Amino acid sequence: MSPASANSPAPRELDVRPILRSGGEPFQAIMEAVSGLKPGQALRLLAPFRPQPLFKVMAGRGFAHAAREIGGGDWEVLFTPEEAGSPVAFSADAEDPEVWPDPTVNLDLTELDPPEPMVRILSAVESMPAGEVLFALLSREPLFLYPELAKRGHQWAGNFDETRTTFRIFVRVGKVKA
Repeated sequence: MSPASANSPAPRELDVRPILRSGGEPFQAIMEAVSGLKPGQALRLLAPFRPQPLFKVMAGRGFAHAAREIGGGDWEVLFTPEEAGSPVAFSADAEDPEVWPDPTVNLDLTELDPPEPMVRILSAVESMPAGEVLFALLSREPLFLYPELAKRGHQWAGNFDETRTTFRIFVRVGKVKA
């Protein structure tokens, strides 16, 4: 494992083994831990197996990984940010968000508590034509919104601002499904 930079905060540790032993799904806990990282901070993940599918998800969020078996089938993975600032995360089906049209709808939802931001975004995109883009500011990463957007055929891209206090999301309206 590479040592952390002298200016980087100590890695945050998350042990998902108890979650998995109790039959739970750790993905949300992992994404919440990632959302809570300070700029430049790494995540040290402990798991009962090599979490191969997570490597691609974390790479999409701008994190490199180093994995090693620590005994008894358990693994330690250190996810380190590859660049300064907050990497842009995007839906698996997002077609190059850099060439999306400018947003036609802009929402500031930073003062609202969940689930109201999700409700307002889903309501707004349902009335927009396919291909148009919505932009929203949120007080936290909308983890529960992502699967709802995917289910409805919409693409998204987003990240935290430089202060890591406001999450910015672009939603590109997908084709209407019959």
